[in-house]
Amino acid sequence: MRARPLIVGCVLLAVSVAPAAAQWINHPTPGIPRTKDGKPNLNAPAPRTADRKPDLSGMWNVDGLGVMASVTDVEMLPWAQALYKERLETYGHDDPASNCLPEGPRTGLLGLDPLRIVQTPNLIVILYEAGPVRQIFLDGRPHPKDPTPTWMGYSVGRWEGDTLVVETTGFNDRTWLDISGHPHSDALHVTERFRRTSFGTMQLTITYTDPKAYTKPFTVTLPVLYQADSDLLETVCLENEKDRPKLVGRISDEKTSEKKVARGVLAGYVGTYEVGPLGTWQVVLDGDDLKIKMSADGARLPLIPLSDTRFFSGFGTFDVIRDEHGVATQLVMRAAEGDIRATRVAASK
Repeated sequence: MRARPLIVGCVLLAVSVAPAAAQWINHPTPGIPRTKDGKPNLNAPAPRTADRKPDLSGMWNVDGLGVMASVTDVEMLPWAQALYKERLETYGHDDPASNCLPEGPRTGLLGLDPLRIVQTPNLIVILYEAGPVRQIFLDGRPHPKDPTPTWMGYSVGRWEGDTLVVETTGFNDRTWLDISGHPHSDALHVTERFRRTSFGTMQLTITYTDPKAYTKPFTVTLPVLYQADSDLLETVCLENEKDRPKLVGRISDEKTSEKKVARGVLAGYVGTYEVGPLGTWQVVLDGDDLKIKMSADGARLPLIPLSDTRFFSGFGTFDVIRDEHGVATQLVMRAAEGDIRATRVAASK
């Protein structure tokens, strides 16, 4: 059993999360295609069920951390915009996860915990490590006309060719759409499109429609990767109530000392940084600005200089660690439950 880490600076970084593929190291997944050397053949064709539907069953990981952290250009109504800015400014201390509450429609989208899909002809069940079990009904039923609002909503699915289309309504308004704090109302309607493109890959496109909070719908596309030879672990939120008081202050306190750093200094920090189970981060130079990419499909997020070696972004403060020769060796994100250290493994030319 492991405690779910606190969200700090609007990013959920699991310091102690084990790599998904190594959670159960001695229990290979039965019945999956393998290469001659015994490794999972993730490029094999997508499997199908007895009724010839694409079979989405298995362990999956959504590569959505960088994408969900970069959703910044959606058009919100005034109340939603004000609430979003307040959440950014106060380090997301009211995030449901930091209060040990269900995460609602963003559950499983950050890629920090795997999920398991169990598919039957009339029902799909999604099991999360840190979240309620989700049911997707495929038996042709409509949505309830007046549902009791819930954390995960009420999901009804249908097949459009090889794509599973899931419509979910009936959410309460207490959860966030992403890790940066985009709010929603009880009118939220989420449309998901799952398409398995090979044995090891699936594409997930999500459209959010909420006329009470947004001027128009917006869409994100997230890659989903099969997790062979792995299984779910039990995750229980234990420490967040104790650690939540550490989330104090406002982001504006950090930005008072913003300064100009020479481009040559910034160029010395460009490269690939290994973040252990979270994969890699890419630090790039865009003109005279340093930016970070937290996933392959994520946008470049600006790092605002507070000093030559300290930077601020909308989800936390980063320190660059240099060796005795002045060469950058690590990038450290400061978090309430401990520092997240990213080791520089390659410099970009």
